[in-house]
Amino acid sequence: MSDRAKALSGLAVFLVLVAFPTWQTLGAAGDAARPELELPENETECIEETEYMSARHMELLNEWRNAVVREGETEYTSTAGETYTMSLTGTCMDCHDNRETFCTRCHDYANVAPRCWNCHIEPEGS
Repeated sequence: MSDRAKALSGLAVFLVLVAFPTWQTLGAAGDAARPELELPENETECIEETEYMSARHMELLNEWRNAVVREGETEYTSTAGETYTMSLTGTCMDCHDNRETFCTRCHDYANVAPRCWNCHIEPEGS
């Protein structure tokens, strides 16, 4: 086989491998429907807007962790002016008390593995 044929063959294999993720996505079925979450019964709103919490709750929790552990701060003031204690188990899990029907459904859908329970003790009844 000549050098030109080897180079063209190598280039063809490279292009196929680089383009494979695109081809695979085009052949896949449509996106799975977002999971239906069971929201807290006695609450009408979260500490921030729903859209914000859906997209950025992990950033908020990381900020809380840093503020509490590194700076000794324990109070969070929301954009609405409400004050909350910065606590995953004491604030968040007070309302979202069933990890399976709230947290796990969404995290499984997004294919993420949160590390919350590496440090925190999972509340009873979750």
